[in-house]
Amino acid sequence: MKTIPMIFAILMITGTSVLFAQEKTEKFKANGNCGMCEKRIEAAALSVDGVASANWDNKTKVVEITYDQSEANLHDVHKAVAKSGHDTDMHRASDEVYANLPGCCKYDREEVKVKQECGQTCHGH
Repeated sequence: MKTIPMIFAILMITGTSVLFAQEKTEKFKANGNCGMCEKRIEAAALSVDGVASANWDNKTKVVEITYDQSEANLHDVHKAVAKSGHDTDMHRASDEVYANLPGCCKYDREEVKVKQECGQTCHGH
């Protein structure tokens, strides 16, 4: 008889933790060319605590991430991807990191206009 209340308590705790999770899915542009780029972009996104999944599409150059908003923010994911050598619509990779990408991964760099958290438009970081 004591197992029923215990099972109920476990279900309540599990259900409560799911209610507090703030999972969100976002998409953003991340420049790249090939399968190596895909692995690098996805790994960079997943390196941010709270990011549960990352999937980059070579055709659209868009990465879709799912993350817990209580642990991660989109800005940090953009920074991680740019740090790996891939420009996003929020951050530009450093010239040094971009130059060290394998030849097949060197995409045509556009003048990336990024929107900072303050709302101003600027060029790269």
